Amino acid sequence: MNTLNVLEGNPFTLGATVTPQGINFAIFSRDATKVMLCFFENAKSAEPYAVADLNPETNRTGDIWHALIPDVKPGSLYLYRIDGPRNIHKGLRFNFSKYLLDPYAKALSEGSVYRHLSSLGTIESDSIYIPDQQPDKIPLFPKCVVVDDKAFDWEGDKPINRSMNETVIYETHLKGFTASGTSKVSAPGTYKGFIEKIPYLKELGITAVEFLPIHEFDETENCNTNPRSGERLTNYWGYSTIGFFAPKESYASDHTPGACVTEFKQLVKELHKAGIEVILDVVYNHTAEGNENGSTYEFKGIQNDVYYHLVEGDMQYYKNYSGCGNTFNCNHPVVRKFIIDSLRYWVTEMHVDGFRFDLGSILSRSQTGQLLTFPPLTNEISEDPILRNTKIIAEPWDAGGGYQVGRFPGGRWAEWNDRYRDDIRRFIRGDEFTSTAAATRLAGSSDLYLYSGRKPYHSINFVTAHDGFTMNDVVSYNGKHNDENGEENRDGSDNNCSYNHGFEGACSNQKIERLRVQQIKNFFCCLMLAQGTPMFVAGDEFRRTQNGNNNAYCQDNEMTWLDWDEAEKNKDLVRFVSELIKLRKAHSIFGRKDFYGESEEEKKNGVDLVWFDFDGRVPDWSKLNRFLACELFGSRYTKKDGTKDVNFYIGMNTDLHDTAVILPALENGKVWTRVIDTSFPGIEDIVEEGKEEELTAQRRYIIPANSIVVLASK
Repeated sequence: MNTLNVLEGNPFTLGATVTPQGINFAIFSRDATKVMLCFFENAKSAEPYAVADLNPETNRTGDIWHALIPDVKPGSLYLYRIDGPRNIHKGLRFNFSKYLLDPYAKALSEGSVYRHLSSLGTIESDSIYIPDQQPDKIPLFPKCVVVDDKAFDWEGDKPINRSMNETVIYETHLKGFTASGTSKVSAPGTYKGFIEKIPYLKELGITAVEFLPIHEFDETENCNTNPRSGERLTNYWGYSTIGFFAPKESYASDHTPGACVTEFKQLVKELHKAGIEVILDVVYNHTAEGNENGSTYEFKGIQNDVYYHLVEGDMQYYKNYSGCGNTFNCNHPVVRKFIIDSLRYWVTEMHVDGFRFDLGSILSRSQTGQLLTFPPLTNEISEDPILRNTKIIAEPWDAGGGYQVGRFPGGRWAEWNDRYRDDIRRFIRGDEFTSTAAATRLAGSSDLYLYSGRKPYHSINFVTAHDGFTMNDVVSYNGKHNDENGEENRDGSDNNCSYNHGFEGACSNQKIERLRVQQIKNFFCCLMLAQGTPMFVAGDEFRRTQNGNNNAYCQDNEMTWLDWDEAEKNKDLVRFVSELIKLRKAHSIFGRKDFYGESEEEKKNGVDLVWFDFDGRVPDWSKLNRFLACELFGSRYTKKDGTKDVNFYIGMNTDLHDTAVILPALENGKVWTRVIDTSFPGIEDIVEEGKEEELTAQRRYIIPANSIVVLASK
């Protein structure tokens, strides 16, 4: 085995940094007594070809171990071995027999942490500790890749910085978007394959893609099997990060070490060319190392008591606010810096436009686990000058009771608004006396966001997300059907606010099927015509189904992959959604920057929203049931082309019976024209701008059962 020349290096940039003199390596470890760098010939090498021992006298500054190694080049593969005191009751789990990943690694090679551990005969090999044991041979274990950040030509790419009130978010799994053969792309399930579908997204009207985790994770960690097929299940969603700087290697079409970085950058560049922003779903709340029964391959072996929340009194145990075994100690200064460094890297080097923070409430927990009013991390993310123009979206809850919808701390944070999801699902389902709650959500949820000084667009409005039913399944199933997850249908939520309209699952009854499509259109109308930032899940626009599975985290197969044949089969629904997005974009009244009554124009001219009962009067909110109607006064504003905007009447009838409504009178000779009626078949359900049909009766309209009608003044 070769021994490499080790120069002093510097501690300023953690990870592996390319310099003219060689590669500078730096890693934090407070209590380490010995640090060794190990280098490998290729991704499947079982043992290193060379090692570099770091001298604590010359290669350590404070808690940072660092070295400059001239003989190492970009593309080289490396891992660490770190020794130090081992006292699990005090939270110290150093183990020199373990190879460790660099937390700042910018790419990993092919390989699997869990397959490696399984090949050793046990998923948990850390429980047996033998001092001075030689490290395991690791042909299956991924290696860290030295990446040259300056090797890619961005061709002048810059952030789009689209305002939130003009944003339409499309949540999707990167692999599942094109993994099916029906996608007809050249490299299914990859960054490259996704690029070929960008024209579809642009035509649909999407302005931002929100990717489920693309930070490196190990899909093989799931040990469950499908009870029907006997096949091993996976961690398909990827909410179990092992590389917070590294894009998922298996999503690349080229498996040369580090090629995933280039492919991801190319995807971002092409999306930006199409005017589409990139938002990453990031998981800084826990890691894949698990609890005291988990394994050591990264943070546990570097400085366990700093990176994780441990139980006071006996620090061998892990606090579990994530529901996944451990909790990242996000507000420890070292961990906070690590998270900020990671976010800055994805913005500056990978050009992403924003982040959605999984189980975001953990980011606001103190080092002892309490929820903080002014958490250092969430404030720093909000105020960081490099991150200042990025979109930051919290999932404002965690698995430890930290529910913070409407009060997520840190200033400019947007939030996933699950109150919107539930209230709109109940209203469209036709639940009794849900009109008032639905009206509040459609008007921007001021009850949640006004008091904190935030705006309507800080509410991320969604009816569906990756976690739960697809939109088709919301209207097709009364209960979850997670039998193939290997957990006897115990997993997933039972509170779905769904309705199957008379038959559980797919059916051949055309009357039921037409009603289901109509209800999907109603949901999309609620999303695109409401104040707030709309988000929906990939494939909702063409009735993607998961066959009633509302927790498909482990299903890397046709259940979760988009079936692009359905896009053609349901092309009328795709057209409806596309035209609806165009309508939202064309009229600023649907994407306000202020709550109703807040703007200076409204203070002079009156509020831009007036609610009506079906008889055209001010509603009695205590009695209003299965109905909503309002007029939006867009005519008070000037459009970008210099012309005056129009007024809109929106009527929503979620009853089982048709309802006759009295329409408000228009001034200055204006007339009402029909833009949308979700009860109409085919291409008549929504009309393009300029082709609106003038109503024969200007003061009355019949809104059919389970329908939404939109009229525009002309």
